Parts: sequence; structure tokens; C-alpha cells
Amino acid sequence: MSSTGIPLNPFAFIRKYDELWTRLLFLIGALIVYRLGSHIPVPGINPVNLADLFSRNENTILSMFNLFSGGALERMSIMALGIMPYISASIIVQMMSAVLPSLEALKKEGEAGRRKLNKYTRQGTLALALVQSLGMCAGLISQNLTLSSGLTFYIPAVTSLVAGAMFLMWLGEQITERGVGNGISMLIFASIVAGTPGMISQSIEQVNQGQMNLIVLFIFALLGVAVTAGIVYIERAQRRVPVNYAQKQQQGRKIYAQQQSHLPLKLNMAGVIPAIFASSLLLFPASLGQWVGQSTDPTLTQKILQNMALVLSPGQPLYLVLFGAMIIFFCYFYTALVFSPREVAENLKRSGAYIPGIRPGQQTQRYLDHVLNRLTFIGAMYMTVICLMPMVVQSSFGVPFQLGGTSLLIMVVVVMDFISQIQAHLMTHQYHDQTLIQSPTQL
Repeated sequence: MSSTGIPLNPFAFIRKYDELWTRLLFLIGALIVYRLGSHIPVPGINPVNLADLFSRNENTILSMFNLFSGGALERMSIMALGIMPYISASIIVQMMSAVLPSLEALKKEGEAGRRKLNKYTRQGTLALALVQSLGMCAGLISQNLTLSSGLTFYIPAVTSLVAGAMFLMWLGEQITERGVGNGISMLIFASIVAGTPGMISQSIEQVNQGQMNLIVLFIFALLGVAVTAGIVYIERAQRRVPVNYAQKQQQGRKIYAQQQSHLPLKLNMAGVIPAIFASSLLLFPASLGQWVGQSTDPTLTQKILQNMALVLSPGQPLYLVLFGAMIIFFCYFYTALVFSPREVAENLKRSGAYIPGIRPGQQTQRYLDHVLNRLTFIGAMYMTVICLMPMVVQSSFGVPFQLGGTSLLIMVVVVMDFISQIQAHLMTHQYHDQTLIQSPTQL
């Protein structure tokens, strides 16, 4: 060791944080596997007709679905369904758990109940992946994007798509358990980042072809930096509710005064989940109409699906209204799932704590509920503006709508969560080292 106290061995730092490095390497390996799998094509697809379809449907719901799949849909790979079946199944299970008493009881059973709910989510993912893959294959055949039809195409294609969706679900769970960060969020983050260079090159190409002014592109770049800073500021914002402990502590002959603490309530307690949930629910009917509804000689059902895909395209008034309403709904819904004023009020009362000026029990519950509703309203408005603003701007300036909103929000929030988990691991190791220094007999 040098005189400054820094180890001369360059691998000493790696050995000190071997668990963290193992988790990081597992995360990197899982993301590499995911990106490699997104290039494995589904059997029986005509790549020329498929490329022509996406060139004719730029800036539509297909582009947004392709963004969340990391380009897997455009290549029609085995992971073309992406992680959306799992997200949709999670939405259904969480909403049902808030309605059905039996599922609500499972949430309170701890680890055993959580495993049971996860089992239901996996079963729902399988069912949704099967339905979506059948609809996707029917749409591919109707648009002459396949080399064959009938069971010779359906069986291998549906099997490949369902297997890809289930593998992504498993991979996301493994990242959560063995890696760093939330696995599903990391997969979505990797998908968005994979498409970012293409969107940047597309914007530069528009400038070169005269379709966009360079000054406009520079203004949008500065706006992106400002929006990113605003997202970071809002995501870190907290309302600290003061909490006092009425009981005085006595140790020996010394009596200590009451302790003071605070209850941190985040401004956006739901995180990025409302934006992901809302996008997932809107993508399903719109993509179904996009795939199945197109035909040279459409039937009445296909005409209805065509109109549905048209009105639910990004930038359309109905899409903006539904998207904003879903974001607000899921902000309140998910906040109610992760934070219960009644349980917090009961815990404070049992521990002899109280909020200054508020009586324990029912008044504390009503006060927390009032504060939480106001915070959730501000957070819902903030998320709605962030997600809808780029779509409104795109209709005026022709900027690819994928450059803002939901994708930017997801990337910033996932990176912040990733950094916080890294810091938590580092703090754990630091605390462990201090414990060993203070208790050398444990060595």
C-alpha cells in the first residue's frame, strides 16, 4: 500500500466490490443476449416487403411499437412482441388485486403471496403473448409479408414469438434478482437507447435534405437538455412531513428528549410506471388494428380496425386525450398501491409518533391522504406534459416523436434508479468495512 493509503494493486478495488462487479457483468451480459436475440428473424418472413411496410408507415403507431421493441419489430425477430405482454399482464394483475379480496389478501401474505401473484402474471403473459402473436401473424399474412401461409407459417411463427416474449420476461426477472436495477425497466431502456443513434441520424439527414432548419434542431437539442434537467429535479423532489416521537428515551440515569424525524413523500411517487402502462394499453388495440385491419379488399371488421388504428395513431386528438387520461389514472392508481395513508397512520400511532398539530389515527390518515392527493396531482400533470408535449410539437415541426416524451422520461428515470442502486451497494460495502474495523475480533 502506498503512503496515501491507496492500494497499489489495480485489482484491489475490483476484489473489494466483487459482488457489485458480478451484478454489473450479469446486467451487461443479459443486455447483450437481448440485443443479439432481437436480430434472430421469425421463420417465413419476406424481408423486402416488411422493409417496404415500415418505410410507408413512418411516424405511426408501428414506429412507437418498434421503438419499445428496440427495432425487433422492424426486423420481425423472435422478440418482436417485446416486453409489452408482461407489462400488460402486470397491469391486469395489479388492478385485479385492488378489486378482488382474494388477490388483495395475497399481497399481505409476504413472500408467499408475492410468488403467487407472480405466477398469475406469468400465466397472463403467456395468454397475451399467444393472442398477440396470432393477431400479428394474421396481419402479416393479410399484407403479403410472409413466404407461406396456413399452419406451415402459423406454427413456427407463433411458437417463436411466444417463446421470445416469455424469454424476455424471464430475462427481466433474472436482471432484477442477479443484476442491478429493475429488469423490465432496463430492457425497455436498452430498447430505447438502441434506437437513439438512428433517430439522431434521421434528424441530421432531415437537416441535410433541407426538411428541417439547423437552428430548429439546435433549439430542440437545448430543449431536450432543459427537459432532462427538469425531470431530474422533479424526480428528486420530496415533501418532508415532520414526525415527532412523544415517548422520551431513558438510558441509565439519562433521559433523552423526544426524537424528531420526517416522512419523505416524493412528488412523483409512481415513477415511470404510468407512462409505460398507458403506452402499453394504447399500443395493443392500435397495433392490432394496424396489423389486421389493412387489406386491399377490407371487410366490415377490418374497416373498423382500420379506423381504430387511424384515430389511435400518435398525435391524433383521441390518442392524446386517452394517453393523458391514462397517465393521470395510473399515477393515482399506482401511488395508492405503493403508499397507504391508513397503514402509515396506524404504524405511526403504534410507535408513539405523531405529526405536529395533527392527532394520531384518523386525523393523521386524512392529513396524509390530503397531502398525497395534492402531490400526486402535481406529479400527474408533470408526467402528462412531459409525455404529450413532444407529440404536439412534432405535428408542428415534423420532428420524429420518438425523440421526446415517454422515451426520454424512461431513460432519465431508469438511469437515476440505476445510479441510486449503485450508490446503495457502495454504501453497504462501506458500512461493512467500518464494522470490520470497529470489531477486529470478527476477522
